Amino acid sequence: MFQDKTLVCKDCGNDFPFTANEQEFFASKGFTNEPGRCPGCRSAKKEQSGRGGYNHGGYQNRSERQLYPAVCHSCGTTTTVPFQPSGDKPVYCRDCFKPKRQY
Repeated sequence: MFQDKTLVCKDCGNDFPFTANEQEFFASKGFTNEPGRCPGCRSAKKEQSGRGGYNHGGYQNRSERQLYPAVCHSCGTTTTVPFQPSGDKPVYCRDCFKPKRQY
């Protein structure tokens, strides 16, 4: 059904293969457009658009997130949380919080 074809990257202008296996994968995901960029330019674009340090839509990458020190209400261990504890609600470490999330 699918056959290998050669596409031209819209960023660098180089030819790149769009294999039958890739076409089948794209079709299985419901993608109707062929890729417009070669793998190298696609990777560079992802890096620029939020997966490599750009603050995308107001959200921070995990590595940029401000963490605050806290003491777990359950086990007393020192931990960090992504919010400023106010002191009026209990704060839990990752291990103690997991069981409380499962309903």
